[in-house]
Amino acid sequence: MYRSVPTICLFMMLALGGCQERAGSEVTAPPAQSATESEALNVWLDEKFEERLQMSPAWMTRLGRKDRYDEYDDLTEAEADRQLAWLEASAAEMQATFNYDALNPEARTSWDLWLYQAEQARNARNFRRGNYIFTQMLGPQSTVAQFLIRFHKVDSEADMEAYVSRIGGISQAVSDLLTRAQHNAAAGIRPPRFAYEGAIEEATKLTTGAPFTQVGPGSPLWTDANGKIDALTASGAIDAVAADRLRAQTASALRTEFAPAYRSLIDWLNTDMDNASPEPRGVHANPGGADYYQYRLQAATTTDLTAEEIHEIGLAEVARIQAEMEVIREQVGFEGDLNAFFEYLKTDSRFQYPNTDEGRKGYIRDSERYLAFIDARLPEYFGVLPKADLVVRRVEAFREQDGAPQHYLLGSPDGSRPGIYYAHLSDMTSMPRHLMEAVAYHEGNPGHHMQISIAQESTAVPKFRTQLGFTAFSEGWGLYAERLAKEMGAYQDPYSDFGRLSTEIWRAIRLVVDTGIHAKGWTEEGAVAYFQDNSAIAEGAIRAEVQRYFVWPGQATAYKIGMLKILKLRETARAALGEQFDIRDFHDTILTGGAVPLHILERRVHEWIDARATQPPTDTT
Repeated sequence: MYRSVPTICLFMMLALGGCQERAGSEVTAPPAQSATESEALNVWLDEKFEERLQMSPAWMTRLGRKDRYDEYDDLTEAEADRQLAWLEASAAEMQATFNYDALNPEARTSWDLWLYQAEQARNARNFRRGNYIFTQMLGPQSTVAQFLIRFHKVDSEADMEAYVSRIGGISQAVSDLLTRAQHNAAAGIRPPRFAYEGAIEEATKLTTGAPFTQVGPGSPLWTDANGKIDALTASGAIDAVAADRLRAQTASALRTEFAPAYRSLIDWLNTDMDNASPEPRGVHANPGGADYYQYRLQAATTTDLTAEEIHEIGLAEVARIQAEMEVIREQVGFEGDLNAFFEYLKTDSRFQYPNTDEGRKGYIRDSERYLAFIDARLPEYFGVLPKADLVVRRVEAFREQDGAPQHYLLGSPDGSRPGIYYAHLSDMTSMPRHLMEAVAYHEGNPGHHMQISIAQESTAVPKFRTQLGFTAFSEGWGLYAERLAKEMGAYQDPYSDFGRLSTEIWRAIRLVVDTGIHAKGWTEEGAVAYFQDNSAIAEGAIRAEVQRYFVWPGQATAYKIGMLKILKLRETARAALGEQFDIRDFHDTILTGGAVPLHILERRVHEWIDARATQPPTDTT
């Protein structure tokens, strides 16, 4: 999930990672006649990207920088409009300054991407009123707090003073986003009731405990701030007097700035919730909903596929994957039909961890073991490898939700902050054993950790490309990585292999259910029933998934569409190159250019095929 142009999406921005080239990797030099124009464009793009970064203190912090460290982003609509105007002006300047025909292929990709992001930002502006802002799915009510906890590094007294200042900054951001949510509600755009309830729950957790109340444990930000102040004291960076002063300043900022902003948010959510439909409805029921949903599908998949076309692709994929599931059901000797096998996997204790702290530790420990297995095999399938460490953690208590999906949060560019594979472990009955291996590969290696790290440490492309995110590319890669892991020797237990198919059919079902909800008028219960009838996913996870689709229209369709494109391109390359096909070079071609829309990815792969076909055979023994 990532990382689109509007500032409001900064909560899901990618940060930089790292990569390592294998010995013997070759980089083809651009044609001499285009080198000067291409290099000049790259310099210009880096300068423009730096200008853009300076508009977002939060983005720079996520990159490990401390520019404007005591500030947070301006999330008003006026600022969004100003940044859009800047982006459009930069696109016009690029077209007036450089000659596209004189660029080498890599520079042409950069040109196309700069124009594409301006176009996407313009589309987002046109559909601004259709957005849901405060929801249970990575809503800003929780992500702004996570930003301070996870990204604002404190190495000095000045850093902690900046932290205190940023409490006011994120409080203002919440207030500004509340204004935007109120404008959307006035236009008839409201998320389902459960989204209000989830946002209220998270906002309440963040304002419960010290320093807001005299009893109970410390609130998340208070606990985090005290831990950072204690670390400064222990290192000798500050004395006890300074520590007391910083604690007092933090408490004051939380009480006088953070708490009022969150009280206003909670009060409005409680009041406006009565205006939401009692039963969740897809965006088709909203003013302009059909056009908005087509926009969301285009933004998510980077294609022009219609809702009906995506729905049919989903139905076909569900049928195909179920046929493969039948093979494994017969292999393990289960005598019932596929639906009975689903129920067996959902209910038999052998497929569940105890719903205890020991069970949660076991989930993390086994995930680490799976990832270690695959890491040892990466050099056989990739020429470029990530340097950044990867850790597995439980989601923080203030934002943990029963059955919510696992996710990845990347590390800092200098490696001081590792990439994190997060799992919601509050309800272990929603985290079955047979699914966990595939999910670990999706979120970790060879999935998001590898894809994001390689892209974002690249020095071969302009810096802005290390920060772009397209869901169809990144999530398509994550789903492709689950299947690739099988080719790498994973899923030695047939139940885990069935789990791989279960996660794949999960994404195929998304095509059916997302379009069913938002284009065909499916109810929540109808969507849940379809999910239950066609998968072995636990009911708690299904409910969380379906509620996710209601508040993120179109996003869930990107996974399967992206995976299918990558698989098709791989088979095209294999057929065209024959013995010249090298899986490592193919993967490097996909990943080293960063995230791109699928039509640009297709062009890049065909350019690689053409270049590879003219080279002498490579000895890969």
